[in-house]
Amino acid sequence: MKRLSLALALVFATVSALAEPAMIKVVKKARPNPTISFDGGSADAELARDVGNFLAVCGWFDMGQPGKSDYKLALRGEGGAVVADLSFAGKPFASWRFTRAANSRAAAKLIVDTVIERSFRELKVRGFCNSRIAFCAETAPGIRNIYLCDIDGRGVEQLTNFRSLCVEPCWNPSGRSVFYSKYGRTGIDVLETTVGAKKMTRVISGFRGLNTGAAVSPDGTKMAVILSFDHLVDLYVMDIASRKLTRLTKGIAVEASPCWSPDGRQIAYVSDGGGSPRIYVTNVNGGKRMRLPTVGSDAVTPDWSTDGKIVFASRAGGAYTLGVYDFKTGRASRVTTAPGNWESPAWAADNRQVVCKRTHLGRSGLFVVDTYTGQVRELLSTGYRLSMPAWSPCAQRR
Repeated sequence: MKRLSLALALVFATVSALAEPAMIKVVKKARPNPTISFDGGSADAELARDVGNFLAVCGWFDMGQPGKSDYKLALRGEGGAVVADLSFAGKPFASWRFTRAANSRAAAKLIVDTVIERSFRELKVRGFCNSRIAFCAETAPGIRNIYLCDIDGRGVEQLTNFRSLCVEPCWNPSGRSVFYSKYGRTGIDVLETTVGAKKMTRVISGFRGLNTGAAVSPDGTKMAVILSFDHLVDLYVMDIASRKLTRLTKGIAVEASPCWSPDGRQIAYVSDGGGSPRIYVTNVNGGKRMRLPTVGSDAVTPDWSTDGKIVFASRAGGAYTLGVYDFKTGRASRVTTAPGNWESPAWAADNRQVVCKRTHLGRSGLFVVDTYTGQVRELLSTGYRLSMPAWSPCAQRR
């Protein structure tokens, strides 16, 4: 029971504020955004507003002044269509024709996604503006459910509706469902709920005791999960179809927060086996584990990008900050700015931005941090406690 109590403490530690604020030194990369100016022209006013909004929040441009920007985007109505003209350095670059849509937000996402995909060849995802963010919201004491929102914090949608705690959302790689841990009277189970008009929910892992930290493999066939049915809190891999378990750790140490490598061959996770929470990497077939070099002291809640970086929260100067470990360089760096506790980071599909929870002066909200430039924007703040955001791993146009 002692180990179970410690495990529960580790789970709850990712939900609440952990320490007093401290100033964070920003690590910036010499990779500034290009600037873009936008002219809605003769396009519908609502569409023009939404296009300008998604240009501002997509993270790949800085909004600039006409005649002084690298890019210029202009919209014009043409019969039953909208034409987007993009110029670079004052010269025509590309032009696209879009059919008018009743939903201006959907049309704006498509227009901005097209501009991003044409302008940045290195961005190897399609439909980035259509990616979504899952998060937890506590609407009453003891009641937390999973919600979804767009990359601008709008389009909020409630995914689950339980009178209990639903935490640790994790996207299915297909983007069509979300896995999460639900607290019940006798334990904690891992559930899956589909995204869309016809929501369906099923229990994925319901073993006795803890079923937490669900993370689905890149191919969608397996799930890393923390189980405690033998009173030891350890890391397992479960085949989702057969429910067959493979145990990766065994001992009195408490494990938490697994995440998969892009190739599905390794798992990073948190363990307190060394006396304090640290991040380790192990092969899914077993073998020796490696402790990940991190900044600060305690290191928790890792998330692995598809281009080989792990973002995490670590204690530094009395507060939690965000750090990134890059497997290509073997170096870890701090990336957050401003005081406060920065927790539960998750990568965007562009492998550049992360979404996280920030708590400062008793107020918490969801923020987006650009790991290239150090820029921060507030994504969502409400009267409810928001936590544990997860950015959809595949950006699909809806």
